[in-house]
Amino acid sequence: MKWWQRILANTIIFLALAGFLGGFYIDSWATALVAAVVFGILNVIVKPILVILSFPITMMTLGLFYFVINGLMLWLTAALVSGFGFSSFIMALVVAFIVSALNAFFNNA
Repeated sequence: MKWWQRILANTIIFLALAGFLGGFYIDSWATALVAAVVFGILNVIVKPILVILSFPITMMTLGLFYFVINGLMLWLTAALVSGFGFSSFIMALVVAFIVSALNAFFNNA
């Protein structure tokens, strides 16, 4: 999937999850689009650094810590984009898990 397609897919996923989950909110579709772009940029720039630095703990947890890194990326996105947020870090982890699963599904389809 190309970068702009992933941005569009993440925008739709963010909007859908904000409708279904109570602790996750987005003000508008434009906010969701901006958040998807920021999330994509953070995944390209910051996430590889965090993955390398956390490699030992990721190996010890058999890869489960990778979801915590995804949650941190969403949490950082919420800190940078106004109108996009979570009620708790646990909600960010839930959204990260769902976004990861759906992105994996769309990449294999």
